[in-house]
Amino acid sequence: MSAVTIYHNPRCSKSRSTLALLQDNGIEPKIVLYLETPLDSSEIKALLKKLGIGAAELVRRSEDEYKASGLDKDSSAEDYVAAMARYPKLIERPIVVRGNKAVLGRPPENVLALLD
Repeated sequence: MSAVTIYHNPRCSKSRSTLALLQDNGIEPKIVLYLETPLDSSEIKALLKKLGIGAAELVRRSEDEYKASGLDKDSSAEDYVAAMARYPKLIERPIVVRGNKAVLGRPPENVLALLD
């Protein structure tokens, strides 16, 4: 099995549950604490490609940083990516990557699709 990486926020219950689910399935993933080691724009774009979603779909709109970012419905994908690079708290979590595929762990069971 190829290596598994989780982009993790230990303060998030879904992120903790997803990590536990991976470990319960015998997987010790590489843990990236993306709030401590923010992703740059190219890393975010690579994740979006693996997730198969648009940049706007990865943004947490409930965060205070969303207002601070100046994003709105007319913002471009580049605007969203730049905001996530500047404000990593805007990135939806957790993201689990295996090879060229990634899933959001919302719900945590989504990650099981990567383990087949």
